[in-house]
Amino acid sequence: MKSTFKIDNTPVGDGAPCYVIAEIGSNHNQDFALALKHIDAAAAAGVDAVKFQTFKASTHISRYAESPAYLDKKDLHELIHSLELDRSWHGALKKHSEERGVTFLSSPCDHEAVAELAALGMAANKVASFDMPDLDLVRVVAETGKPTILSTGLADWMEIQRAVDTCRAAGNEDIVLLQCTSIYPAPSHLSNLRAMATMRDAFNVITGYSDHTLGDNVACAAVAMGACMIEKHFTLDRNLPGPDHSFACQPEELREMVRKIREIEAALGDGVKNGPRPEEQEMADKARRSIHAATDIKAGEVIRREMLVNKRPGHGIPPHLREHVVGRTARRDIKADAWLTWDVI
Repeated sequence: MKSTFKIDNTPVGDGAPCYVIAEIGSNHNQDFALALKHIDAAAAAGVDAVKFQTFKASTHISRYAESPAYLDKKDLHELIHSLELDRSWHGALKKHSEERGVTFLSSPCDHEAVAELAALGMAANKVASFDMPDLDLVRVVAETGKPTILSTGLADWMEIQRAVDTCRAAGNEDIVLLQCTSIYPAPSHLSNLRAMATMRDAFNVITGYSDHTLGDNVACAAVAMGACMIEKHFTLDRNLPGPDHSFACQPEELREMVRKIREIEAALGDGVKNGPRPEEQEMADKARRSIHAATDIKAGEVIRREMLVNKRPGHGIPPHLREHVVGRTARRDIKADAWLTWDVI
């Protein structure tokens, strides 16, 4: 298993911060200026990458394809055609993204798109969950040698295995599997975040989560459970026309999600459990219990168990050493309620 690799110069995987992708997708609405504004807002929110989708209706979908219910029986071929990204924008979108400090990505949905994006030096490729069964496409994507992100929505184990095997047969081990629920929006109870760990163990790859739920609760939970990558649909305004705006997060929501993710990562810590941190030492000294005198103890008196009590603060001998205190002789007078230290017994 290759547990860490880079997208551009950003580490992805074990020990690296969660890689956050703002999925702009087709929310550009075929408006170049709107696409640039989406990049600006996503960059300001603190994401690592912005992602579009590069497809052509003519090679992507049959004219006789049925429309999913959530699209309200629209002509699917016509709708997909209306969402196509003008491929002449690729270079300008990539340049603009780089100027804003984020990585430009796009999901190539046909072989021509793979070649065009590879020629631009795109840093990674994402295969959409609907396209993952197309192993010819997966193979061509993997052969670019760039990290391959596979969304697993709708996939069963054998479909995932075939896609992973295809990448590896092409010599590409830089693979991320994203858990995903292919409903728009997706209900939280179908998120199945535990599948991330299951896929990691089964396929020996790093895993993450592509989020179609409303809000950021599930995405943040995924990070707490070890997601190395989060992809979240993004729009400037959920009221804009188009099929993917209504369930996407808006700029302030994206910014808040990124903030929460970074806070969660900091909270996860290093896993070492070795007593108080330096910042906790005052509380350890003042708020923990230690052995105190339950009564006045005179110098020369042998200390009995009933003379001792455990109280705060923790300046004295730790309670677990009580049996080492019992039977010792007081070296000097000890007042009731005073903590005991080794120099007085």
